[in-house]
Amino acid sequence: MDRLHEEAVDNLFEAILALETLDECYKFFEDIGTINELKSFAQRFEVAKMLSEGTTYGDIVNKTGASTATISRVSKCLNYGSDGYNLVIERLKNKEK
Repeated sequence: MDRLHEEAVDNLFEAILALETLDECYKFFEDIGTINELKSFAQRFEVAKMLSEGTTYGDIVNKTGASTATISRVSKCLNYGSDGYNLVIERLKNKEK
C-alpha cells in the first residue's frame, strides 16, 4: 500500500467514493479509462469472486476467458494480498442478504 499511497491516488479514490449510482460509475469510468482497461478490471473481479466460491481454474477460464496467469495472479492477491478483494466480496455478500 505504501507504494501506491500518494496525493493523486487519494484524490482519485475520493472521486470514486463520491459516485452514488451505477450510471455515475459508468460515466466516470468511461471517461477515465479505456474499454479494455475497464473490462480487465471487471474480469479480474469476476475471477476473484469465482475463486472465493471455490470454482476451478478450468471453469473460470471457460466462463470468463481469463488466462491461467491472470487467475493465478488474482488467487495470489486473494491469499496474500491486501485483502481488498475479500473485503468487497464479503460486503457484497452481506448486501445481498
